[in-house]
Amino acid sequence: MTDTAPPAIPPSGQVTLPDGRVELAPGTPPPSGPYANEDLLPVPAGKRTWTTYNFSALWVGMAHNTASWTLASGLIAVGMDWKQAVFTIALANLIVLVPMLLTGHAGPKYGIPFPVFARASFGVRGANLPAVVRALVACGWFGIQTWIGGEAIYFLAGKLIGDSWSNAAHVGGYAWTMWLSFAIFWLIQVAIIYRGMETIRRFENWAAPFVIVGAVVMLAWMSGKAGGVGPLFDQPSKLGWGGHFWKLFWPSLMGMIGFWSTLSLNIPDFTRYGRSQKAQTWGQALGLPTTMTLFAFLSVLVTSGSQAVYGQPVWDPVQLAAKTDNVVGLLYALVTVLVATLSVNIAANLVSPAFDFSNVAPRKVSFRTGALITAVLAVLIFPWKLYSDPQGYIFTWLGLVGGLLGTVAGILVADYWLVRRTRLDLADLYRAGGRYWYAAGWNWRAVVAFLVGGVLAIGGASFKPLLDGRPIPALSPLADYGWAVGLGTSLVLYLVLTAVSGRERATG
Repeated sequence: MTDTAPPAIPPSGQVTLPDGRVELAPGTPPPSGPYANEDLLPVPAGKRTWTTYNFSALWVGMAHNTASWTLASGLIAVGMDWKQAVFTIALANLIVLVPMLLTGHAGPKYGIPFPVFARASFGVRGANLPAVVRALVACGWFGIQTWIGGEAIYFLAGKLIGDSWSNAAHVGGYAWTMWLSFAIFWLIQVAIIYRGMETIRRFENWAAPFVIVGAVVMLAWMSGKAGGVGPLFDQPSKLGWGGHFWKLFWPSLMGMIGFWSTLSLNIPDFTRYGRSQKAQTWGQALGLPTTMTLFAFLSVLVTSGSQAVYGQPVWDPVQLAAKTDNVVGLLYALVTVLVATLSVNIAANLVSPAFDFSNVAPRKVSFRTGALITAVLAVLIFPWKLYSDPQGYIFTWLGLVGGLLGTVAGILVADYWLVRRTRLDLADLYRAGGRYWYAAGWNWRAVVAFLVGGVLAIGGASFKPLLDGRPIPALSPLADYGWAVGLGTSLVLYLVLTAVSGRERATG
């Protein structure tokens, strides 16, 4: 197969509806073969039913979770005051919303998930590269969130059962009952995901308001312990607003962007069910930056209060909730943590890799099998080590994830918006020999842009506590700007390589 396809081939077997959405033409057999299965096929327009509320509720459910809480409280723990932490998080979420909306556009228009969307730029086979990278990141996140949920079960059971549970014999640095709690929470999530996407949508709808109320209750409890809201606002910054703050601000901002850089790639996994572009655009614009900023505000105030009450900031909400002597309050707080963690972990960290792993071998790996693969790998990455320290959590884990995934986002945005002008051929996304086949199923331009952007984005970063030192010390000045470097480099390089090699500008 030649490296380029004829530029004037019309889209085959698809129709464009009056509202701009595209679906397979009536009577056209659905794509089949080694690159298609039921979970990866385009969602028919009639089944794209998610509304603005559904997308807003999805984001409320995903944003209001324990990892988001520790994201904000971790900034307090490393020296910021509440104003600096909220400013950093609000700005980060406004920035990451832009690629989120740009990549999300393909979902309602074509009804396709992220790994199929990536075939247009990386090739039918090459899409496995960004899909597997995204899936492995999700495995890490799934493991971290599952550990948090296991903590909540462990402390909850400890209050109900007593010292025999809380002080059980240690294995591998933790009580064996903590490992059991981790396993229980793992099983709960796998059971929910096996019921499918509609169950996830219903779960997100009721989980969202429940979590908001729980966060407000925790704020009221902490302000009562601190003697009013005044001490929550009074905790000073250890950095000031000078050079010390700005030195910490940029890697923190990239880390905050990195937190949702995963979803900025695979958001088509959800927007493919959108009733319209308006639904996904308004749902995300109303849901992501507003809820993340509000939750960050609640988190930093409670963490500041813990600093006033206990003499040092308690950044882990599960550990903080365990300090209360009120059994009813503790039960409510920990149940809220469980609901919040279930909400984000299933939506953000199981749905995407399930599709991604299915894309690797569509005929052998279904959505449910992909979810199980994710859940198993999540245990093997030792999430308790990633989560053990706010420095490693924010600056190593989130920084590396953001830099690498920003590189993929740059390629997707460049190809879909600037090269193809949002025009795709649905049938060719699923077959060998079509316009997205490139050379043996791989688009070398995307691979080169990904490798160069990835090296520049994370090559000079610190990998502590995972590894000592920096892989390429000469690139260390770029490390604090990993997401921006990765996205900008890959976007520009992909466009240059496409122009130089004469790849068709827009087909389908």
